[in-house]
Amino acid sequence: MTDYSNIRILPTLTDSLHCLHTIYDRCYDIVFHEFRIGEELDACIVYLHGLADSQLVDQQLLVPLSVSNIWISTAEAIQEELKLSDIQYFSTYAEIISAVSMGAAILVIDGEDRALGISCQKWETRNIEEPSSETVVRGPREGFVESISVNTSMLRRKLRNPDLKLEATSIGKYSQTEIVIAYIEGIIRPSLVSEMMTRLKSIQIDGILESSYIEELIEDNPLSPFPQLLSTERPDIVCASLLEGRIAVLVAGTPFVLIAPGTLAVFLQSPEDYYQRFYVASAIRMLRYIFIGIALLAPSIYIAVVSYHQEMIPTKLLLSMAKSREDIPFPALVEALLMEVTFEALREAGIRLPKQVGAAVSIVGALVIGQAAIASGLVSAPMVMVVAITGIASFMVPHYGAGTAIRLMRFPIMITAGILGLLGVILSILAIIIHLLGLRSFGVPYLTPISPVQPYALLDLIIRAPRWLFNRRPRIASPLNRHRQSPAMKPGVQGQSAHKDDE
Repeated sequence: MTDYSNIRILPTLTDSLHCLHTIYDRCYDIVFHEFRIGEELDACIVYLHGLADSQLVDQQLLVPLSVSNIWISTAEAIQEELKLSDIQYFSTYAEIISAVSMGAAILVIDGEDRALGISCQKWETRNIEEPSSETVVRGPREGFVESISVNTSMLRRKLRNPDLKLEATSIGKYSQTEIVIAYIEGIIRPSLVSEMMTRLKSIQIDGILESSYIEELIEDNPLSPFPQLLSTERPDIVCASLLEGRIAVLVAGTPFVLIAPGTLAVFLQSPEDYYQRFYVASAIRMLRYIFIGIALLAPSIYIAVVSYHQEMIPTKLLLSMAKSREDIPFPALVEALLMEVTFEALREAGIRLPKQVGAAVSIVGALVIGQAAIASGLVSAPMVMVVAITGIASFMVPHYGAGTAIRLMRFPIMITAGILGLLGVILSILAIIIHLLGLRSFGVPYLTPISPVQPYALLDLIIRAPRWLFNRRPRIASPLNRHRQSPAMKPGVQGQSAHKDDE
């Protein structure tokens, strides 16, 4: 790939067009429209069909300049004649290539060693709709789209303050993907911004097609099964994270925005926890944590108890389970692995199939295969129940990446339980805890606020405390401004004062 960053634009129009034709050789969608400004000045408009709006090119460039009777000889005079505010000057061919790739129309003028770039972008975008993977009963119904300009405008609509900073860069030798980092100045720790920019600038890659490329290249521990950056399609989650002192990374071409730093507690919380009444949200959150534990450990504990610790099972239940397992040819470990792998395959098949039939295939397939497996004597009825409850519990994880990590870890825990019994389960849990204690996300411990302990942040961990108690921001990202609301925010205080005044 030729480096055009040091090749300056030639003042002769013929030479400039020859160079541009060489650059865009065998590119059918490039448009070169030569015309004459006024009566004697030759010029050419260059743009990519499909990225630039040809009607805007005609209205803003061709018509005003073609019918002009004023002698125009300089780029500044042409800008004054066009009366457009969004005009840039380019002096190298690399700048022209970058602008054309972004949908701009380039005006090359004979006798000028500079070109004018006019913003004429127009391409099809998806309508704003609710993200299917992050639905809520109560809350905003809008989600990010693939257009980064639309996404940044959605952030601006929610955070109407110039302290919301949006810094842009591009990554990818061939894709030149536009990347925007968002943060609130005065809240975020400056070292976090500089660290994010350093990691982004260190990426040397051919192309960035999705934000997962960025996530894998900038996270602290890429070999860990646990995600260390939160990815979301919801603008309200991004804005809430920015107000806590975090930083967001928006990538052109994808609706998924990355948020750093990420901690385990963030991945286990739902946006609806903050839109429901606090006691309802607390009850649902505790229920979610219980079922996340079931999703991780239920098959392993069943295997361990059935295989090694039958004395822990009540006698009547043990007799019932022994009766259901007397004709099963496989040990409990093989039985569980067979059912879990089948359930995961059905889940993936439901995701890949069209929406109209995907859910039906998953549900009907699980029922038919489960019933057939019991009738044929391959698996026992209690095992089918355990796998079904485990599958339902895995859907309680609000974040897909964290849910996938729990689903993956379930299998090695099952194997250790089949070999060592409950001792294997305990050793597996200790190994996971030790791994989590060593994880960092942009220098922040992954188990914050549990380790290190932050008493104030515990109000938003197991339960969701009343909103009037959230006077300070959590210290997860060490924000500069710790205060986010007035200390006297408890409801009823103003009403009681007004009642006393009436008396």
